[in-house]
Amino acid sequence: MPATYWIEKLHLQAHPEGGYFAETYRSPEEVQAAHLPERYGGRRSFSTAIYFLLEHPEFSALHRIKSDEVWHFYAGSTLLVYVIDPGGKLEIIRLGNNLEAGEQFQAVVKAGCWFGSRLEKENIYALVGCTVAPGFDFADFEMADRKELLQQFPQHQSIIELLTH
Repeated sequence: MPATYWIEKLHLQAHPEGGYFAETYRSPEEVQAAHLPERYGGRRSFSTAIYFLLEHPEFSALHRIKSDEVWHFYAGSTLLVYVIDPGGKLEIIRLGNNLEAGEQFQAVVKAGCWFGSRLEKENIYALVGCTVAPGFDFADFEMADRKELLQQFPQHQSIIELLTH
């Protein structure tokens, strides 16, 4: 199936970090602020889930959120997810269905890590899902500033320049 099929069939909309998305689940129940770490600053849904589609040459710009995020591979080609932890360690996760080539169906990005993604090859797409708990809230989303990230992690200059605007 071409990417346009999934965009239309799943009613995907443009995402601020790049690509397309649709929220598919938001728990109607919430965790009260008093029961969450201070970093949240308010109550949050138990969990949220989205579809996310990335088409070449787009990329998902480096950003971070305050919750763990589980990525699930559904269709298309290999998606590279770049994760820089607070200590500066870089991990490149290969999401896909070729387990023999080191790809995986699921991966977890821990809260507070900078992460972004791009396709491994040209003229392709990847359809994935992202599940966040406590649930995603745009108040928890921070887009990376290229200059600040380069100062903090100069050893990852090529990745930062590749995945920021």
